[in-house]
Order: sequence, then C-alpha cells, then structure tokens
Amino acid sequence: MNWAYGRRLRQAVQILAFGLYLFLFLAALQRWAGLDQAGLFFRLDPLTALAAMLADRAWIPRLGWALIILGATVLVGRVWCGWLCPLGSLLEWVRFPQKGTRRGAKEPRFFQRNEFRRIKSILLVLILAMALFGNLTLLFLDPLTLLTRALTTAIWPALNFVVSTAERAVYLVPFLSPLVDWVEKGLRGRLLPVEQPVFAQNILIAALFFSILALNAWADRFWCRYLCPLGALLGWLSKVALLRPVIGSACVNCAKCARVCRLEAIETQPSYEIAPAECTVCLDCLAACPKEGMSFAWQRRPAPWRETDPTRRQVLTTLAAGAVSVAFLQTGTHAKQPHPRLLRPPGVEDEERFLSLCLRCSLCMTVCPTAGLQPTLFEAGLEGFWTPRLVPRLGYCDYGCTACGQVCPSKAIPRLELEDKRQAVLGLAFVDRNRCLPWAYNTPCIVCEEMCPVPDKAVKLQPEQIDGIELQKPTVVADLCIGCGICEQHCPLAGEAAIRVYRQQSGRARLDSGFPLT
Repeated sequence: MNWAYGRRLRQAVQILAFGLYLFLFLAALQRWAGLDQAGLFFRLDPLTALAAMLADRAWIPRLGWALIILGATVLVGRVWCGWLCPLGSLLEWVRFPQKGTRRGAKEPRFFQRNEFRRIKSILLVLILAMALFGNLTLLFLDPLTLLTRALTTAIWPALNFVVSTAERAVYLVPFLSPLVDWVEKGLRGRLLPVEQPVFAQNILIAALFFSILALNAWADRFWCRYLCPLGALLGWLSKVALLRPVIGSACVNCAKCARVCRLEAIETQPSYEIAPAECTVCLDCLAACPKEGMSFAWQRRPAPWRETDPTRRQVLTTLAAGAVSVAFLQTGTHAKQPHPRLLRPPGVEDEERFLSLCLRCSLCMTVCPTAGLQPTLFEAGLEGFWTPRLVPRLGYCDYGCTACGQVCPSKAIPRLELEDKRQAVLGLAFVDRNRCLPWAYNTPCIVCEEMCPVPDKAVKLQPEQIDGIELQKPTVVADLCIGCGICEQHCPLAGEAAIRVYRQQSGRARLDSGFPLT
C-alpha cells in the first residue's frame, strides 16, 4: 500500500480541522451564526468531558460527543493528536532549525531519558484526582483551553491593535486612504471587532502560549511528548487499540522510520518496536519504509507497560497530592469571605457547582460583546483560576445578550431565555457619595440613571435644592438592580467609578448600613 497518499490525506485533514476550529472561533467572535456549534471541539475533548463529569458527579450530555474520540482512539490509536487537535497541528507546523542528522528534533540532554515522558501522565492523574474532589483548576492545561484562551485574550486583541494602528498610519497618505476604507469595510465587524478589546492577564496568557511554541526549539512537539495531559489520556487508551501500526518481518533495520518519527515513538533497542501510547498515527514512518516492513494489524492484547509510563507508586503519590491540593485550595480565606467584586456571568448562582463545571475554555469571553467577562486571577482563589468574571469598568453585561450561556460547552453558565436573563441578578450597584459628582461636588450628572436598562429604572434621581440649583442625586433601588454594570462602565469619573457593582450580599449589606463606601 502506498502510505504516502495516506500521509497527504492526514495533512489535508489537519488543515481542514484547524480551519474549522478557526472558523468556529471567528463565528463565535463575530456572531456569524448560532453559537451552539462554537464549542464543538470542546465537546469532542475527552479530558474536559471526563474531568467535568467527575467533578460534577453527573453525566453532561453536551460533553457526550467525546465518546466519538474515545471510540476512534480505541479503534486506531491517537488519531485526535495526529489528525484533529488544533494545538497539535500548530506545534507540528512550527519548526525550528536544529542540529543532528534526524529530520525531527534532537532531544535536549536533560530530556533524553524516556522517564520524563511520564510528566504528562502525572499531570493527567493530578487533574483527574482533583476533579474527583470537585476541582478543575488544572484544566487550564488542556490543549484546547490553552489555544482558545490565547486567541481570545491575547492574540486576536493584539492583531486588532496592530491592524488599527497600521490603518491610522496609512490613512495619513491621501492616495492610500481609499484602500484603508476598503479594508475597514471588509474586515471590521467581520474578522476584527469594532472596538478594541482588552483583557486581564493577557501578557501572562500569551507568555504561557508562546513558551509552549518555543519549546519546539528543544524537541519537535515538545508539549505533546512531555506535557500534554490529553495526549496522556489518549495514549493510555491507545495501548488497547484494536488496529495498531506494527513492524513486520520484512524490516531491514534501516532506521528510516525512527528518523522521520516526530515524537520518537519507535524504539530501536533491543529491537524495532512502536510504542502505541506515543504514536499519533501520523503515517510518516509507513510512508518512509522502503521495504514495506510496516503496516497496520489487528491486536487482541494490550500493549505492555513501558518505562515512559508512570509507576504504581507515582500514580498513588499523585492521587494523594491531588487530594491534599484540593484541601488546601478550598480552605483559603475566599472560602469564608468571597471577593466583594467577584461577579459571575448571568444565571450562575451556585459558586461551588460553577467551579466544578467551568472548563476554563474562555469561550464565554470570546462571545461577550462588551469584553466585560475577564479571566480571574486570585479573586476566586486558586481553584477559580482563569474562570470568567464580569468587570463592569471594562464592559457591562448587555441587557439583550444571552451569548455566554449559549456557547458554554458544559452548562457551567446556564442557558437562559432573554426574559429570564434580564431578571438574573449578578450583583448590586452602590453609589459612593464621596466620589459621585452630584453628591460630593454638587455637579450635575445623571449618566447612571440614563444608562440603566431596567424598565422601571434601578437608579432613581433624588432632587435637592443647593444654592438655588436643583441637583438630581442618584440612588439605587435594591429590589430593581440586576448588577449589569452599565452604570459603572459609563460613569464619567476617571479611575474608579462613583457607582460600583458588588456581589449581591456584600452590596446589600453596604447599602443597608447607611454609610458611604470609602
């Protein structure tokens, strides 16, 4: 069989899968179509599905699509890693000049021992152990979440900034201004956002992502070899794959297959053998074999345990470490007194269940039209690391938008009908009378009242005569305020707004106390 055609087919599928991933990302970003399909790749991700179901102690139908990938893996091995994974494809395409006679990367001295490949398995066990105790903190290491978060919070905003800056510079040249107008009409609102989005931790997120790409300078697909927990999960299943690549009797030990293997999944000592847990079914070795000494064959026995796999002691130690980690994470000060400004997306009422379902995928931030949903750092403790929260000063919760609930692949953010969403309470606004222009400086301002989207107006104006001038002083009606944050974003004061949204309980406590916030 001419495996060169099979390799070209795989490369074509890689391009199509990566293109589909980008299309779904842009479709969600610019609302080209419905949002149900935007999380398709996450629904196919076995790691996020398994971890979320363990953490929530329930079957999550939307994540059931991951059974397709699990079935394909049990049939033919890690086809997800070699054919479909967007990050895996990107890492395969990012090549660096390297020394050595092999076409692939020469492993750095520190990583020449196969035992270091256990790292990804240990990370997998740690993720699943923490998930058993309802914690999904380490899901930020899932390859899909890494790529989507980087695109949403760092790469696409930076690209938009570069294009906008270039347009402003080029527009100064008279004969080029029509070209800028043409580009604006073609890109703005279709590929690029109308307003420049900004995100917290964008430098940290970008540094993590580009560090993973840079590790390719040490070894081809370094992330896939040593660190990817999803690859470890699929690798374990590949040990029982029914159809596996094998080296037959026609092999002449020419080592061409080992030289072209990007992940060094072919062992040459003591004899030539393929490690199915490391093989991504790329077909490069079969295409390179001059004697057709390699083929796929049905296997009835599981592949043997290798030195690249974790030992029983390492698994038990990691399980214990996961349990201890969760115990420490859930006994921080945030467990007793949540951050007063931790505002979750609409419909989220149970913080504990939200944390046990949130995949850290950042899709809700992708579709938020105001970029008000931001990744947390320590506001929810380490267990809430990089989960979404509303930052009203950066962007409010649009009164007519239900996008975050529609796109969420795990239903951590409930899908609400528009009327229900408009009644969902995110927090409670509070007027700081020490900063508010009418209260503190006798300066007319009614912006917060004008912007309030609630039909009966949650911000009321209290008239007061001062030096013959009637001032309209804003107050918040607690029973009407939903905490959307539009008043906070549009407050004309520089810096911290004079009207701010707090978590519902803390906001009501301050409002009822009768004392101004200082």
